[in-house]
Amino acid sequence: MSKADVIVIGGGIAGVSAAAELAADASVLLLEAEPQVGYHSTGRSAAVFIRNYGNATLRQLNAAAAPLLEAPEGVSDRSLLSPRGELIIATDVELPALDEYADGATGLERLTAHEAQELVPILRADRIAAAVIEWDAQDIDVNRMLSGYMRLLKRRGGRVVTGARVEWIEKSGPAWQVRAGGNLYEGACVVNAAGAWSGIVGEMAGAVDPKLQPLRRSAAILPAPAGHDPRRWPVVANAAESWYAKPEAGKLMVSPADEDPVEPQDAWVDDMVLAEGLHRFEQAVTVTVDRVEHSWAGLRTFAPDRTPVVGYDPHTDGFFWLAGQGGYGVQTAPAMARLTADLVTGRVASIDPACLAALSPARFVA
Repeated sequence: MSKADVIVIGGGIAGVSAAAELAADASVLLLEAEPQVGYHSTGRSAAVFIRNYGNATLRQLNAAAAPLLEAPEGVSDRSLLSPRGELIIATDVELPALDEYADGATGLERLTAHEAQELVPILRADRIAAAVIEWDAQDIDVNRMLSGYMRLLKRRGGRVVTGARVEWIEKSGPAWQVRAGGNLYEGACVVNAAGAWSGIVGEMAGAVDPKLQPLRRSAAILPAPAGHDPRRWPVVANAAESWYAKPEAGKLMVSPADEDPVEPQDAWVDDMVLAEGLHRFEQAVTVTVDRVEHSWAGLRTFAPDRTPVVGYDPHTDGFFWLAGQGGYGVQTAPAMARLTADLVTGRVASIDPACLAALSPARFVA
């Protein structure tokens, strides 16, 4: 039996970054079901840091993560962020959604239809009733981030086992025993960072049920529009969140922003959903989609209130939740990793009590 102080289940960016932070003060073992870390949501992320993305709790996490992404000490020798910007456009019927997004947001600038079109020349100005831009939205170098946290974890003595899908979890006296990939592991604390499988892992442990739901999100790579170089364009999305487009290596990544409930799985693209989303994108621009070079899908897992689940389980001693990151997992990972290390090791968390309560799995106790 292999033993550690903390067993982290899940090798996405949430689990890897938390394991790296925990390894500064404890022996850590990370178990990943797939043959490599970052295989599912982390490796399929749109990878944009947007400070105003999410509800009030998530915006606090975004603010806490920003300085760690800009100066990732121990993870990289330079910022993980680079300039991009995010432009949100609205038709007449989408104006209430745009106003709702802007409510409580910071750093937004209102633009006219003509100004929006100057930033993204393929947009149809006659379809834009209003627009806002967040100049400070930035691309995240996810590969460098994940590999940097992996190096930090190993440098601090942490161990990583891949191909170790969890088969059962059981509390044995003061310790947890976890069987994964046919092997047995033991630790005083289990951190559940299993992404779309977090609900299943929690059920194995007899923990509270946060009603986590994986939602499929699709995307496609399109050739650059003829006569245009999109590399300096901002991300552009409609206020109704029914499509978005992001420059990607001189091409365009377009997503229908779909959120179809599915079981935890290696997600695949629904061709009809993708086609409908590309059609919505075509209605907002002056070009047509003639060719899709590549398409894929990933899973974004949410609790019903769309707030992550972070903290010790209220029913099950030593079982810690780090789940429900939805579409915010990459950009909030540095903050949630620090928070996880603080709470697991008993340090005072730097997040305010109201935010801690909003994240706590205790909110799911009737």
